[in-house]
Amino acid sequence: MNTPHSAGIWSGLAWLNAPSDWSVAPDEALHAVSGLRTDFWQSTFYGFRRDDGHAFLRPVDGDFTAKVSFEGDYEHLYDQAGLMIRSNAENWIKLGVEWTDDTAHLSVVVTRNGLSDWSAQPFEKDGSVAIRVTRINSALILQWLDDGTWRMLRLAPSPENAATLHVGPYLCSPEREGFRARFSDFEIGEPQVRQLHE
Repeated sequence: MNTPHSAGIWSGLAWLNAPSDWSVAPDEALHAVSGLRTDFWQSTFYGFRRDDGHAFLRPVDGDFTAKVSFEGDYEHLYDQAGLMIRSNAENWIKLGVEWTDDTAHLSVVVTRNGLSDWSAQPFEKDGSVAIRVTRINSALILQWLDDGTWRMLRLAPSPENAATLHVGPYLCSPEREGFRARFSDFEIGEPQVRQLHE
């Protein structure tokens, strides 16, 4: 990874596969543009292994909640952005928005021991999307914000149940280059939810 960023809400985060075009605006929004045919995927169905997407990550120990708001210029198949929760190249989770079947989808990929598992549901909301992940012991609760209510996307095991995970925004564009995404309101802190049903 690159040298960690040193200021504002992005302090302590470092790029895995830094994009050539990225910046932090005065309002602390992170702007990034994807490189050519970048992706995070491991083996299942497609047969290839890709670990060259862009992820801006910070190490986190123990239980936590991480959240971010983001939007992207989704145009091409598999354009995607969101949050990455990572142990290593073969054990990670990404959640966010992905463009497939000519529309945006809320998307989660859970990758364990080199095999990726993808779930997606159509999503029509325009503008910025807020998502969060909460780690409680060996479980991750993945959620998105729907008109003020946090709704569950997935309950998944924590990658490798590792004590330290690397967490932060990600983007990639498996079919092209030049996908633009903007991230804001990034936070990592104490768990904000400890039960599935409140």
